[in-house]
Formats: sequence, C-alpha cells, structure tokens
Amino acid sequence: MDITEISDRLEIEQLTARYVEAIDSKDWDLLDNVFTADAHLDYESSGGPEGKGDYPTIKVWLQNSLAIFPMTQHMVGKSLVDIDGDTATCRTIFYNPMGVPVNEEGIYDPDGEQLHIFVVGGWYNDTCIRTESGWRIKEKVEEQAYMEGTFPPFE
Repeated sequence: MDITEISDRLEIEQLTARYVEAIDSKDWDLLDNVFTADAHLDYESSGGPEGKGDYPTIKVWLQNSLAIFPMTQHMVGKSLVDIDGDTATCRTIFYNPMGVPVNEEGIYDPDGEQLHIFVVGGWYNDTCIRTESGWRIKEKVEEQAYMEGTFPPFE
C-alpha cells in the first residue's frame, strides 16, 4: 500500500467511527459529515421504512425511532475496505447493546430509572465516495444478523 491508500483507508474507517458516535450521542447533525446529501440508506433488516430511503428521510427516522433509547453503544470491528479510485466498498461488523427505560416491574416507562438491555448484531455494508469534503457514505445497508433479548413489555 502506498501512503494515499493508507490515508484513504483511515479516513474511510473514521466514517464508521463518526457514524456510531453520532448515533450513540444522538448528535444527528454529525451525520451530515458522514453521508452524502443524496445518500440512500437501508435499515429494513431492523425495521426501517421500506428498505432504501433518502438521507433526509432516514435521518428523521433515526432520530424518532431511537428517541426511546437513552443508551446505545455501538462496538464496531475493523472494516474490510476495497478501494477502486474514488469509490470504496466497506463491510463492518457491529455489536450494539441498547437500553430501554423500565419501571420496577420491568415494563417500558419513559420515566423509568432502570434500563432493560438487549443486543443487536450484524454488519454495515457501505459504499463510500471521495468528495470535495473527503470520503462520505453514499449508500448504507444495515444487515442485522441477530437480536439477543427482546424489547420489554409495553402497558
């Protein structure tokens, strides 16, 4: 690898780190530094809207659907990255504990003081492109492989 390829790989891996930081910290505007404005995102495997959606629509969906989780913590592995000029394909494994507030009876309660934890795992399959602002994700397909545990009951 030459220095340009090494630099590209590090910058591409930082996209995944920036993505999970945005999700876990609920910093939705940080996603603007991850995705292209015309990006297509597919969260269908985890209940997202009708498969692929445009970035502005999915950004709002992420914000709304993750609002009930005061705690998420993405742990990601090294990305497999294949660079071809100004395009790269990436596959990154993730392990994602999520916490939902519950009351003393273990029932979902937005004001609950306890967290009911479950884990989601899978892969992020991304197509990245080089832009004037650096590398950005043009397409993200979340491939959920499993969920350990369940949502708590709702009253």
